Amino acid sequence: MTIRIPMPKDEDLSPKLKEYMDSLPPLNLFRMLCNAPASAKAFNRMGGSILQKSEFDPRKREIAVLRVAHVTRASYEWHHHVAVGKRVGVTDEEIEKIACEGPVETLDEEGNLLCRVADEITLNVRLSDEALAQILQATELILCCCWFNLVSRFLESTRVEIEEEQAT
Repeated sequence: MTIRIPMPKDEDLSPKLKEYMDSLPPLNLFRMLCNAPASAKAFNRMGGSILQKSEFDPRKREIAVLRVAHVTRASYEWHHHVAVGKRVGVTDEEIEKIACEGPVETLDEEGNLLCRVADEITLNVRLSDEALAQILQATELILCCCWFNLVSRFLESTRVEIEEEQAT
């Protein structure tokens, strides 16, 4: 038997939170966040700022997000961001290389660096001086990696499952 935090049902939500949920895609991540109603909207605003409003290149972002998802073994995050990555130009071959064990060394120089930054932040918390010196868009990349570490840890710790209609 797998222990899971139950996802709140519509009838468990305040009218205001239910209305908010109705405005979002039907993702289990958003539903699980309703267990922390005071944080749900702020969490989604922060994620939206990184995914939709950031000046950081979306393709580079998704390479870093996929690496964080792989290193943290966050299957939900991986599943959803493979699709996002493909939409912004990450190829199947690159996705396969990002999913390697150990350091990523088979992408181009920039891709390898993005994965290195994701690895260091995920595994060591602090980015090395050498890696930091190589990053041109340091703040947005670092914020992206940190944010998706939070997301993957939330997803894995609450055991959020991939939506059934999207699991294939």
